[in-house]
Amino acid sequence: MKKSLLQFLFLLSFSTTIGYSQEYIPYYASVVAQCSQTNITNNLTAYESLGLKRRGTTSLTNTFNWLKSKYQSFGYTANQIEEDSYTYTGSTAVCKNLIVTKVGTVYPNTYVIVCGHYDSIGGTGTNDNGSGLVSILETARLLKDIPTEYSIKFINFSGEEDGLYGSKHYVSAVVNGTTPKMDIRLVLNLDEVGGVAGMTNDTITCERDQSNSPSTNNALSATMTDELITCVGLYSPLNTYLSYAYASDYMSFQSNNEIITGLFETNETTHKHTNTDLLIYMDPVYNYNVAKATIGATMHFAVAATSALGNADFNNANQVSFFPSPATDTLNISLGSLAETRYTLSLVDLQGKIVLNKQIDNANLIETIPLEGISKGMYLAVLQTETKKISKKIIVE
Repeated sequence: MKKSLLQFLFLLSFSTTIGYSQEYIPYYASVVAQCSQTNITNNLTAYESLGLKRRGTTSLTNTFNWLKSKYQSFGYTANQIEEDSYTYTGSTAVCKNLIVTKVGTVYPNTYVIVCGHYDSIGGTGTNDNGSGLVSILETARLLKDIPTEYSIKFINFSGEEDGLYGSKHYVSAVVNGTTPKMDIRLVLNLDEVGGVAGMTNDTITCERDQSNSPSTNNALSATMTDELITCVGLYSPLNTYLSYAYASDYMSFQSNNEIITGLFETNETTHKHTNTDLLIYMDPVYNYNVAKATIGATMHFAVAATSALGNADFNNANQVSFFPSPATDTLNISLGSLAETRYTLSLVDLQGKIVLNKQIDNANLIETIPLEGISKGMYLAVLQTETKKISKKIIVE
C-alpha cells in the first residue's frame, strides 16, 4: 500500500452530517444494516490463512481463486467475472486482476469502480490489504440484486506492492483499450482500512486528488470526496478526516485523468509490509464500520434504487437489459445475472411481425446487435434461452 509515512497532511475535520445536497435514504441504511461483522472477520481470517501473496507464488493464485469463488457464491455469473492477465518487467510470472461487473439500468456504459489490491509484501497483508478486500466483498454481496443506474465494477488488483502494476495494466489495456474509451464516473479505492488494535478507531481518512499532473480533475475529485465524507456520516458511525490521494491503485487512474477518491485508516498500522501484518493487530469492528460506509457510498455514487419495490422485477428478468432506448444503429444486450450464454434475440413490431431474429452463441456480458434495415418505431425485444424468455419494449429511431 502506501510506501511512505512522510505525509504533508492537511487533515481537516469535517462534519459528517452536513449533506452536500445529499439526504439520508432509509432504504440505503436498511441495506447497510445487512453488513455482517461475522463475514468481515471470517473473510479476514480466510485471507490471512492464504499466506504471503507475491507475484509467482501459489498463495497469490490461491487468493485469486478464493476471491473468485466468493463472488460466485454471491450469485455473480461467469459472464460478470473477468480475468485480466498480464506480466511485467523483472518477472515472468503471470499475474491476474479480477473484475466483477454489475450493469447499470440507466447508464450501462458509465462505471463506478470500487477497487483494492489483493497482493501482499513481507507477510500475509491482512490489513494491507485484506481489510479493503473484505469491505469490497460485503459491498458486492449486498448490491448484487439491487438495481443501480450506473454500472459498477468491483476490481481486485494484483501487483500493487511492486509498483501499481495491475492497475497500470488495466488502465492501459482495458480502460484506454476500449473503443470508445471506457467512461468512468468515479474510482473509489480502499487500501489499508483495518485500524489498530488497542486504539480508538473512530475516524476514517477520505482522500482526494491534489496532484499537479494532471490537475484538471482535482475539483471534481474534491466534490466526490465531499460526497464520500457525507456518506460516511450518513451510513456509518465513523468520523472523517480529509487528506490527499497517493501511492495506491487509484493513482493509475489519476494519471489517466479519471476522477478518484479513497478510504484509508487514520490510525496507521506499524505492521504493514511485515510478517506481523495480522488480524490480532487490527480492529475488525472498525473494518466492519468502514465496510458500512463503503456500501452506503457505492449506492450513492452508482445511484441505487431508493426502495425495495423495483428489486423483484429487476431480478425476475435476471437483470437483463436492452440499451440504448431509443436505439439508432445498434442495440446492446446485457445478460445481467443470466448464467446462460446461448440465446435468440427477436424484435417484434406492433403488428406482431418478427423483423429481426438472431442467435447468439457464447455471448459476452454485453453483446452489440446491428439494427441495419430496421425501421423507426416501437418493438418488443425478446431474449429466449433454453429456460428463460425475457421481453422488454424498446424504441428504434
